[in-house]
Amino acid sequence: MKLIRGIPKNDSSLAKGCVATIGNFDGLHLGHQQIIDRLKGKAKALDLPSTVISFEPLPAEFFMPEPPARIYPMRDKIRLLDELGVDNYLCLKFDQSLANMSPEAFVQNILLDALHVKYLAVGDDFRFGRGRAGDFKLLDSMGKKAGMEVSDTPTYELDGQRVSSTRIRHHLEKGEISAASRLLGHKYQLSGRVRHGDKRGRTIGFPTLNMRVLNHIAPARGVYAVRVHGLGEPALKGVANLGARPTVKGAENRLETHLFDFDQDVYGRYICVELVSFLRREQRFDDFEQLKKQIEKDAEQARRLLMNEA
Repeated sequence: MKLIRGIPKNDSSLAKGCVATIGNFDGLHLGHQQIIDRLKGKAKALDLPSTVISFEPLPAEFFMPEPPARIYPMRDKIRLLDELGVDNYLCLKFDQSLANMSPEAFVQNILLDALHVKYLAVGDDFRFGRGRAGDFKLLDSMGKKAGMEVSDTPTYELDGQRVSSTRIRHHLEKGEISAASRLLGHKYQLSGRVRHGDKRGRTIGFPTLNMRVLNHIAPARGVYAVRVHGLGEPALKGVANLGARPTVKGAENRLETHLFDFDQDVYGRYICVELVSFLRREQRFDDFEQLKKQIEKDAEQARRLLMNEA
């Protein structure tokens, strides 16, 4: 998949046009996948590249002082779009200039002039442009005049309820990983490169693989039974803490994973940590001895749980 940052100018891969969709695509859940499946089908029929258009930061993060937590950071959105077989990911910087752009200018300048969109698929609640004044009716009207077909994708429902990022975010914040994964249509994983940490875990017999994680990520802060992908097959089992490590007065959000029966040096390796089951909320301990005893209990609980799920 090709990553395109900003409004493309004379991009040869878009010379003949493309088929596209626009949205936040936070989570890339079953509803998003329905839109992308339709997009890919049309791309094949027209022999044009499929293009997903999204934003960084997300519009809510630009406008709201306390926006909703993200289901995935950008790197995982890119990973999942690539796995879904999308050809292009166009990432537009959401700033004051884009926020002030009229719906008509967005359609003309970006969709028609820059991308030469021949087919556009959007969700049934899609709004865009200054004051969120643009809607399907405007897209359809301008599209007909310019030779751009516009498709309104209906809401995706599971068990009679709408699949939405809000529902998934709610489940993740409560530690309900299985429920979130069912709506996502895939296992919930966070990816990144293993980086050097404080190495305190080694001093108590629990060395960890450390990854930086967004501070405003949706999953509950605490301890999880996990599987780690990317270090061989089958996936490795372990226990992980997601949070700021209050016992050592940590300042940044991290995902620290202890792998069972594993002692290799994997610094710099790219891994995906699958959150399998939530064990407990993150808490502060008075000293390292208390922390060690709790980690031993967490590790044993995670081993039993993962063994039963094997």
